[in-house]
Amino acid sequence: MAQPFADHFSGHASVYARFRPTYPDDLFQWLASQAPGQTRAWDAATGNGQAALALAAHFERVHASDAAAAQLAQLPAHPRITARQAPAEASGLPDLEVQLVTVAQALHWFDLDAFHAEVARVLVPGGLLAAWCYGLFQVNPAVDAVVWQLYDGIVGADWPPERRILERGYRDLDWPWEPVVAPAFAMQADWDLPQVKGYLGTWSACKRYEARRGDDPLQQVAEALASAWGDPARRRRVTWPLSMRVGRKPG
Repeated sequence: MAQPFADHFSGHASVYARFRPTYPDDLFQWLASQAPGQTRAWDAATGNGQAALALAAHFERVHASDAAAAQLAQLPAHPRITARQAPAEASGLPDLEVQLVTVAQALHWFDLDAFHAEVARVLVPGGLLAAWCYGLFQVNPAVDAVVWQLYDGIVGADWPPERRILERGYRDLDWPWEPVVAPAFAMQADWDLPQVKGYLGTWSACKRYEARRGDDPLQQVAEALASAWGDPARRRRVTWPLSMRVGRKPG
C-alpha cells in the first residue's frame, strides 16, 4: 500500500526553486547515452523541474510528475515537457512508455515497492532507472564546520527520518535490477554568502524548527558563518557530490 504523501516543500516552493543548485550537464549526457533511445523520459517527483528541463535537451518528450501542485507551478513551460500532478507510485503513464526514469533528490520519500512496480510497468525493456541524491555541500573546513553545526546540532531533531536514507547515499535501499556503474558527478556553484544563506533557509528542517520554536535557526550561526566566509560579496566554490543508484530493466 502506498504511503501517504508527505509534502515538506510546497510551503516554500518559490524560494526552493530560487536557491536550489542545478545538476551538471554531463550527468544528463551520460544518462541519455546509456538509455536505449532518446524518445521519452519520465522525471518522477520533479519538484520545480530542474532535472526535467535538463532531460529535455536530450529527449524528444519528458514526462514531469509531482504529487504537489505548488511544486509543479514552479516548472517553466517547455515544448518538450508534459507536466502531470501524480504520485511517483501511480504516474498514469501508459505501459512501456519511457526509456529512462529519473528521480532527483526524492527517492527517500517513496513507497519503494510500489514505485519499482510502476517503473517496471512504464519502462521499456533495456530501459534505465536512475536515482541520485546529495547531502551537505562543501566549501572549506571553516564554513563546513558551521554548516554542520546548523545541520546536526541545531536543526538535527527536525529532519524527518527519511533524511537518514539520503545521508547513506541510497546505498542501503533494495534495487530491482542489475546495477549500472555511473561516473562520479557533482553539482557546483560559485555563490556569495547571501546565496548560501538563502539555500540554507530552504532546508525543510529549518522551516520545521522555525514553525516549532518561533525563531529562525540561521540566526544562531549567522555570526560564525559570516566570520568563516569573510567578505559576504566574495564568491566561493560550493560543491555537492552526488550519490547515484542506476539499474537497467532486463531486455
